[in-house]
Amino acid sequence: MFADRARIFIRSGKGGDGHVSFRRELYVPDGGPDGGDGGRGGDLIFVVDPGLNTLVDYRHKRKYCAGDGKEGSKKRCTGASGEDMVLKVPAGTVIKDAETGKVILDMANRTEPVVLLKGGRGGKGNHHYATSTMQAPKYAQPGQDAKELWVDLELKVIADVGLVGFPNVGKSTFLSRVTNARPKIANYHFTTLSPNLGVVDLAEGNGFVIADIPGIIEGASDGVGLGFEFLRHIERTRVMIHLVDAASVEGRDPIEDIRAINKELESYNADLAKRLQVIAANKVDAMTEEDCEVIVEMLEEEFGPQGIRVFPISAVSGKGVKELLWYVNDLLKELPEEPMEFEPEFVPDFMEEETAESIVVAMESPGVFTVEGPKVERMLGYTNLESEKGFEFFQKFMKENDVLKRLEALGIEEGDTVKLYNLEFDYYK
Repeated sequence: MFADRARIFIRSGKGGDGHVSFRRELYVPDGGPDGGDGGRGGDLIFVVDPGLNTLVDYRHKRKYCAGDGKEGSKKRCTGASGEDMVLKVPAGTVIKDAETGKVILDMANRTEPVVLLKGGRGGKGNHHYATSTMQAPKYAQPGQDAKELWVDLELKVIADVGLVGFPNVGKSTFLSRVTNARPKIANYHFTTLSPNLGVVDLAEGNGFVIADIPGIIEGASDGVGLGFEFLRHIERTRVMIHLVDAASVEGRDPIEDIRAINKELESYNADLAKRLQVIAANKVDAMTEEDCEVIVEMLEEEFGPQGIRVFPISAVSGKGVKELLWYVNDLLKELPEEPMEFEPEFVPDFMEEETAESIVVAMESPGVFTVEGPKVERMLGYTNLESEKGFEFFQKFMKENDVLKRLEALGIEEGDTVKLYNLEFDYYK
């Protein structure tokens, strides 16, 4: 079974406790403190594995915990660090907070491993607390707590083109003709139980990736049938080919079918209604030439004003297919090439200490201010500041964590520089 959703519990490692001990050697009756530091807790890391295409492994195991750091020992020996937990996921996996449903991280375009939950730091041994007045401290710092979270993993297929339409209109047949994919084909509804991906190879290096999305029925956006389970895969596509049964083999009205599915797409995600569409009027080989002309003319009158082209085709014989594919190929060249990425909607507060107060805001020099801290560091790791949504999320983060108020309290003025590690911004209200 194709598994595109899973709920799992993830936990980083706890930092090892600092150790309390004192130097005990022959002829050294009053040796000082020599308790070592605790080891660092292991990180919880996500990485894209190109060899994976489902989340099925996460259906069988639900809990993933990194190793805890070991306690320090005498002679100032540092405890061993906990082992990292690396979770391999297919490209296109979106990680959401299970409680709120908000996006934490999108692994669509990640080529490097991403530390989602950082392991706790090890506690300091008692030798760190020796002073002139306290030469034998009998306490050490405990290790930092682990961070834990329930998350939902959702696989959203990465494809340039989504193939949509009611069940039994010929999508699987079309995909098997234009790509090397070999989906199961049968004459009953919902025979396709998983999105099938294929590569369309055209001449001179042209081509694109196409995904056959399982049949959508009315009510799919409300969870009817299997449609809701697979609508998420359309979200990344840049162009949609809407396949209809122009011959009305099952007595369906192709115009009403297009309206119904477009309504479902809009109900599921309003942005989908703005995606470029192309209509492929299939099964023209089952019609007379005159009937074909009438149906195509009706479709063009209805959807042409919306800028939607209509192509009469036959997925069985291949008639009109090449013209359709080249048109879609040219459309894709006009659109941005970057795959769609879902921006993070929030950064979870995994640790009690990581409140707004843990963000350090300071004046480095007149007109130059710095903003630092682990929460800031993690936010920058998750956020694409070059995108509009990413920059909006960054501004929201700065506001909700009172960073802007604290900058103003330090006397920042318009045009001054704000530095966040290796990034610099000009401050404007």
